[in-house]
Amino acid sequence: QVHLVESGGGLVQPGGSLRLSCAASRSIFSINSIRWYHQAPGKQRELVAAIDSAGSTNYADSVKGRFTISRDNAKNTVYLQMNSLKPEDTAVYYCYARLGIYTYWGQGTQVTVSS
Repeated sequence: QVHLVESGGGLVQPGGSLRLSCAASRSIFSINSIRWYHQAPGKQRELVAAIDSAGSTNYADSVKGRFTISRDNAKNTVYLQMNSLKPEDTAVYYCYARLGIYTYWGQGTQVTVSS
C-alpha cells in the first residue's frame, strides 16, 4: 500500500511558478508509474505528466515546455515544477501511483493562477 501526500499548491500570478511535491509513505524506487493529474471545476480529471521507474517522462501537450516532472528516490518524493503558469492551469492537482495492479491517489492540492 502507498499513501500519497501532495503539497506546494497556492495562488500565483500568470507567468509565475510553483513546485508541487508528492511524498510517498514507502520507497518509490519500484513504483511502476507516478503521475500528476489535474481537475478543473466542472471538468474531467486529466493527465498532466508521468514518470516511470526508469525515469522516462511524458506530458500533456498543454504543459510541454512549461512543466517538468522529476523523482527523488532517496526522499520518496515526486515533484512537478510548473513554470509560465496560465489561468487555464487552475485546478486541483492530484498525485497518482501504480504499483503492480494497484493504484493510489493523493488528496489533491489546489493551484490557482490569477492576477
